[in-house]
Amino acid sequence: MNGRSQVMQAAAALTGLMLSAMVANAAEVKVLTSVALTDALDELAPVFEQKTGNKLTISYDLAAVQKKRILDGERADVIILTRVMMDDLAKQNKLTPDNIVNVTSTPVALAVRAGAPKPDISTAEAFKQTLLSAKSISYADPAKGGLSGVVASRAIERLGIAEQMKPKTMLVPGAQSPELVAKGEVEFGIAQASEIVPNVGAQLVGPLPGELGSVTQFSGGIGTESASVNASKALIEFLTGEEAVSHFKTKGFKSGG
Repeated sequence: MNGRSQVMQAAAALTGLMLSAMVANAAEVKVLTSVALTDALDELAPVFEQKTGNKLTISYDLAAVQKKRILDGERADVIILTRVMMDDLAKQNKLTPDNIVNVTSTPVALAVRAGAPKPDISTAEAFKQTLLSAKSISYADPAKGGLSGVVASRAIERLGIAEQMKPKTMLVPGAQSPELVAKGEVEFGIAQASEIVPNVGAQLVGPLPGELGSVTQFSGGIGTESASVNASKALIEFLTGEEAVSHFKTKGFKSGG
């Protein structure tokens, strides 16, 4: 056997040992997070799994629902919810003492069907007139805890047009508004920008103007009952790293902050 063959065999053996070690040390990481992060995390998850050998099991739902699950005693390794919710969970000893890490953020925004003219929402008055002229709008039911729905409802009330908008408003249980816009079932949708951008049939007009708007900060932490602390830390580090940050931006998010 010549020297080159020996080197190749040694390299193959080393690679095999590294893969075996990775498999042996692989962990399953259970993640509870908001439905607003669905598209971004579904694409980032396999990248993380390939890099680390760890397996992610991600559960998506309204942030308020996920918080209640944790408070009711459900175990999770990594929790990614709004910063306010995470701070509250920390106060109730549902997170490890490590600092909560800001992962990404997204504004509540208006969507119209792809190809349709973008209405003027540059000021509160322009936004008000746009809503009044709309044939129909949709946003998440605020009674179910949808963050964008709470912001939308509050904005409409502040504009003093709640009664006028009620007959032409379709409430949805979660992140379905951009889909309804894409199908042409409603003219406008109000949702997290991260829920609008991935939908090819809808286009992002822009964030709600001025004080009517709201940016949702999503932060990550490790559950106190996590069975995979090291793998959980690795996931949070990955999600705040350069590769993930760039990916988040393509999905309508901003940097972690």
